[in-house]
Order: sequence, then structure tokens, then C-alpha cells
Amino acid sequence: MKTIKIIVVLFVLTFTFSCEDQLNVVPEDNVASNTVFGSLATINGAVVGIYSKNQSGDLNGMPQLTTDFMADDVNFVGSFPSLQEIDQFETLATNASIDNIWLDAYELIGAANNIIVNLPDVSPDEVTGLTEADKSKFIAEAKFLRALTNFQLVNLFAQPFQISAGTNLGIPLVTQPFEGGDISEFQLERSTVNEVHAAVQQDLLDAIATLPEDNALRASAGAARALLARLHLYREEWTQAADFANQVISSGQYALAADYDFYDDNPGSTENIFSAINTATDGPQETAGSDEVYVNFYNAAPGGRGDAPFSQDLIDTFAAETGDRRFSELSVPASDAGGNDTFFTTKYPDVVNNASDGMILRITEMYLIRAEANFQNSTSVGDTPINDINRLRSRAGLADLGSVNLEAILLERRKELCFEGHRRMDLLRNNQNLRPSGGANSAPGADKVIFPIVEDETTNNPNITQNPGNF
Repeated sequence: MKTIKIIVVLFVLTFTFSCEDQLNVVPEDNVASNTVFGSLATINGAVVGIYSKNQSGDLNGMPQLTTDFMADDVNFVGSFPSLQEIDQFETLATNASIDNIWLDAYELIGAANNIIVNLPDVSPDEVTGLTEADKSKFIAEAKFLRALTNFQLVNLFAQPFQISAGTNLGIPLVTQPFEGGDISEFQLERSTVNEVHAAVQQDLLDAIATLPEDNALRASAGAARALLARLHLYREEWTQAADFANQVISSGQYALAADYDFYDDNPGSTENIFSAINTATDGPQETAGSDEVYVNFYNAAPGGRGDAPFSQDLIDTFAAETGDRRFSELSVPASDAGGNDTFFTTKYPDVVNNASDGMILRITEMYLIRAEANFQNSTSVGDTPINDINRLRSRAGLADLGSVNLEAILLERRKELCFEGHRRMDLLRNNQNLRPSGGANSAPGADKVIFPIVEDETTNNPNITQNPGNF
């Protein structure tokens, strides 16, 4: 599996650099058709290039880091002004960190649109080795990655569904590749959260219909179902959330790992559904992988930044029930960047080579989604909430609970998924402050619990509407 992982990422790098000159001449989502669609290898390379964009630290790494700084799992001790703004709920539209998230996301969406829109017109008769099945799979992969990116963007730049039942503004929905011509066609107003969610749902349903159940390290039908389960959970559509999570669990493709070593061998573990893959070859460069950001979570020795240790609140949460292996085996005592004694996560273990993988979807989350959705809906799709929660507690070395309520389920989510980018949305969608006693700035619905639309967009798009707040 490790060999396959390295080959895939090396192919990404090879394709990216071999096309660099051409990509400097024409837009990234508008490489000439006879270049991208002229052979099976270059078509596959264009799809792999979308995965490479998803690997970017601005799309997998920075969102997890910045949202953890906003919530209550992480203590900010860094020196970057852009991250300090976010931590203090003073984020401006000129913030470089969020600007990079926005720009990289729409680059990925443009590259995905190039495949989704243009590949259907390519005839297999004109491309050696290309089949209709290949075309369908490539398009489905692009739709999955577009859905993943749109969902991430709307979670960062729009208030959650719960604020106004999804009628509030979301993000611009770009569905066409830029092929020159009238730029005004891409100066779009923001669609509502409901409209963005509907587009994400449709992309994922389309992907499920075509993607294989086992697609090596690439998007699979199971990954699309897992993301749909998360989408429905965030929308409080409990029946659908429980059903899709149960489909993933019962598929036989994934299984809870026996211990927490899967963070050391993420792609090779049954725990993994979909990840951003990094290797030591993804060096510190413009296209560097997500681990260039994840090192912020790790202690300064042997090579992390030491900027994002456990918050005292999270330490106290684990201390309330001793023996939790998710703390004893996935944390390390060390000094933070300010010289304070604290703890750091070890969920991103290969800090020496900057080669830790970004965990995007894993089977444990499906048990947590099924438990929460079944509890909220008074159902037992697949199993009961108490059994699902006790499965996870047993692996963590904790005694079974005799009963569960929503607070207990959310507590297990927090301890299981900390440092993986879930905490902020879990708090907001459950009408809880992002910080204990955090006041109005961190309250659900407050202006700066979401990011402002970046200045690059507001400057170049006369139709865009800025989020409320002093930006």
C-alpha cells in the first residue's frame, strides 16, 4: 500500500511539473483540449491533478488549523498575524490564510469543472484505451472532489444551516470551467446555503452511481456516502444521515481499527475512507501538501512549530475520565512555542518528513453520525446509539455506558475527532459557543464565527455580497 501511495503522489508531481509551462500560458482549467483530452494518460493526469489540488495545505491543513483556533480544543501560541486574527475573532477580508483557502478551492473547482463539462464530449474512438466506463469514473471523481470543496467552503464562509434553515447566503456556485471570453459570467452572486447543499448532494449522488466500492487511494462510492452522511447530519436530516452512515458501516469495505496505529499508516488501514495523502517528496514549495500546515499541531521537537497545543479545556475533558487511550496514546507532553508545559497531538506523526496524511473521512465518524442521528430520531438504524458509542469507548479503554444522551454522544465526538477539523461545526450546529464563556464574539450566529468573503473576490466581483461584520 505504501508503494502505491508513493507512486500516486509522484505521478501527481510529475504531471504537475511537466505541464507547468503550459499552465502558465492558459488558465489551469483551460489547458488545450488536445493536451488534456488527447490521451488516456493525460486525461487521468488531469484528474490526478485535482487530487493534487485537494492535497494543498490551504485546503487540507489550514481549514483544520484555523477552525480549531476558533473553537475550544486548541490554544493559540503562534506568531502568524493572520492566525492570530482568526483566534481572536478579528479576521479581516485581507487575511492571507483565508485568502489562500478561497483561491485554492476555486482553482480545484475549476479543474474539476474542466473534467465534468468537457470529458463527456470526448469520444473513446478517438482516444486509445479510453472507455465509457473510464469517462464515467473520471467524471464521478471530479464531482466528488468538487462536492467536498464546496461543502468545506460553505462551512467556512457561511453561517450553518441552523441559523436560518439554510436560506442565508452561502458561496458562489461555479459549474463551468473558465475558457476565456466574458469574465462577467464568473462574477457570480452567492447561492444560499440550501442551494449549495443541494449541489453538493447531487454531485455525491452522481458519484455514488458510478464510483467503484474500492478505488485504491482515490474517491470511492463509500467516500461519497460518508460525505453525504455528514451533510445530512449538519442539516439535521436524521433519517438520511443514519441511513448513509449505516450503508458505509455495513458495506464491508471499512472497519474500526483495533488500535490507534492507523494514524501512522492511514491509507493502509481499514479505518480510512478518504484522506489527503502526503509523502516526503512533497517538499516545502508552492504546491506543498497539507502536512506543511499540520506541523503546527505538533510540538517543536523534533520538527513541529508548537503553535497549536491542547487547550486546557480539552486536557480537563480527557482528565475527567482517566485511562482514555485517545489521550495517553495520541498526545505527547512538551513545551509550546511560548515555552509553556502542555500537550500536543500525535495524530500527524511524520513531522520529520512533513509526510503525515490528512484524515478527511474515516469509519469512526460514521459510527458517531449513526449514533447521533438515531438518538435524535429515536431510531436504531443499523444498531442502537448506546452500542455504537460503547464500541468506540471500548477501543479507547473505557468502561461501557449504561445509557447515552446527546451530551454524551457529542463528548465522544470531541474526544475521538479532536484536531481533525470537526469541532467548530459541531459546536455551531448544536447552538453552543465556540469557547467556554467566550461571550458574544464566539456565540452561534456571531459575525466572525465564519470567515469574511476575501478581498480578492469582493474587489473583482461586483455581484458578491460580503458577510456582516467590520471587515
